[in-house]
Amino acid sequence: MEISFVIVNWNTKDLLRGCLDSIAKTVGSLSHEIIVVDNASSDGSADMLAREYPSVRVIANSKNSGFGAANNQGFAVMKGKYALLINTDAVLTEGAVEKLWRFAEAHPRAAIVCGQLLNADGSKQNSVAAFPTLLSLCLNTSLLEYLFPGRYPSKRYEHREPLEIESAIGACIMVRGQALTEVSYFDERYFFFFEETDLAFAMKQAGWSVYQVPDAYIYHFQGQSIGHNTQSRIEFYRSRYQFLRKWHGTAYYHTAVVVILLRLLADVLLNAAGVVLTLGLAAGIRRKLAVYTRILRWHFERKQ
Repeated sequence: MEISFVIVNWNTKDLLRGCLDSIAKTVGSLSHEIIVVDNASSDGSADMLAREYPSVRVIANSKNSGFGAANNQGFAVMKGKYALLINTDAVLTEGAVEKLWRFAEAHPRAAIVCGQLLNADGSKQNSVAAFPTLLSLCLNTSLLEYLFPGRYPSKRYEHREPLEIESAIGACIMVRGQALTEVSYFDERYFFFFEETDLAFAMKQAGWSVYQVPDAYIYHFQGQSIGHNTQSRIEFYRSRYQFLRKWHGTAYYHTAVVVILLRLLADVLLNAAGVVLTLGLAAGIRRKLAVYTRILRWHFERKQ
């Protein structure tokens, strides 16, 4: 079998249906299986799968075990040469899977391969990511992408040929089973965010490579919304600290914490000034101040 689609679901029944339909319409002649790991959904997802997609293998969890742990359950039982991890809010376009598969087949040291994520209107989403460093923490990532496009590839540039990258956004990635066996599965200490970044780093440390195939298109409908949720942002910070602590020394980690705290403090002060200058009438500025204040407070409350 060539491909095992692994989908983690948590209360996204309708999105899951759209994702599954896109697989059926676009996978073509590639031999495949579909594994859905359901993280204790309460929206009728299990009944929908049993009724409408009886051939899908379902692993039903009694609690939300997190993104990485749930995918690991799929890895443990998959039969395919490759695992194709796809979010329920992603929809494949014609030929996307075959392009990823053909590239991986032609490049035996490619451990992870991703395509180009698209918004609903067809505009490009960020699909690749650089590993977090002190430089990227000190400066705006967009500035680094502008100044060093070769080092920091992004959606702002048109890439016509596949390119080697550091890490891929995990909404839709193909992972070589051999690399998973040799290196590791996802680190389950990450509940959400940075699982794929951590895996890519581990793969590269072991001599594997990560690539983007820019003409393999995948619609990703909700990828931009998660950043507006305060708890999700806190989880992002938590996971980033986990990555820095795991892969860098103590001095590097603590320096990164100081840099992040200084940036957060600046955000709080700038937005507080904005609230004062607008007499509190600008709802957007008030919301940003509340979010940054909550995140800053979390930093001082969290256990190191």
